[in-house]
Amino acid sequence: MAWCSLRSLNVPTIDMGALRTRSRLAAVGIGCASVAGSSVWRSSCKKHSTPFACLSTSAVSNLKEAVVTNKAPAALGPYSQAIKANNLVFVSGVLGLVPETGKFVSDTIEDQTEQVLKNIGEILKASGADYSSVVKTTILLADLKDFKTVNEIYAKCE
Repeated sequence: MAWCSLRSLNVPTIDMGALRTRSRLAAVGIGCASVAGSSVWRSSCKKHSTPFACLSTSAVSNLKEAVVTNKAPAALGPYSQAIKANNLVFVSGVLGLVPETGKFVSDTIEDQTEQVLKNIGEILKASGADYSSVVKTTILLADLKDFKTVNEIYAKCE
């Protein structure tokens, strides 16, 4: 796969044990889309009657492109920071790591959330998108008590 070339980048080593014990914000993933020039089309679905509609996208591999930036932490496994496909961007799970050190910004949920959103912003920028085009966000919390704090910080993203 073309996007596995991230292994050749010069990035800091990340202690996976520390990730399990120090991360209060488990991971954040974002999907964003741009409607202009989108190659989503209605397929012929004769077996479904209205009100069902079928949408499909092309799965041609040369339409997929890995998004790579050194302004956000590298992917922790054999995947990419994000993938662009058919004018859509799919951002992988992101942690509150400082890109230069590979370590958590701090132990607080506030600092980790702000760092996660900064990292995602850099990945979006590298893909040609920004927070205004985000369609879906999934945030996994280690402690549901942090929901309000994370939500308040996330609400500031534009």
